[in-house]
Amino acid sequence: MIWFQKDLELKQLNSLLNNTMGGYLDLKFTAIGDDYLRMSMPVTEKTRQPYGFIHGGANCVLIETIGSIGSALVIDIQKYYCVGIEINANHLRSVTQGSVEAIARPLHLGKSTHVWEVKIQNEEGKLTCAGRLTVAILKHKVPA
Repeated sequence: MIWFQKDLELKQLNSLLNNTMGGYLDLKFTAIGDDYLRMSMPVTEKTRQPYGFIHGGANCVLIETIGSIGSALVIDIQKYYCVGIEINANHLRSVTQGSVEAIARPLHLGKSTHVWEVKIQNEEGKLTCAGRLTVAILKHKVPA
């Protein structure tokens, strides 16, 4: 298991989304595994672009949210914090309704950076977006 806190619960993770962009877009954690997180996002007027299908930026919000929270769950947040420094998303298939689900797994968990692979699928299990997020791990500054 890669998580710093070993007794994580979905309710606890979902509460992190309150009053955030993830909360506004109705993102929801759906599973926690030993080395992965799963999160859903509905395809609604909040997440569609003018042509009627999922907005690439909404996919990026999903990638950034699941990967950043994933990194925060791996580190000791009393000593470190994490920030996204690079995001990549290949939009492979359009989605016009229903929901999508992302699964995030780390490719690299180093002392100063984490790299997450995020695969987003539609309700039929077809890959709609493949993403990667790089996160910097920074030490809290000690007050002077």
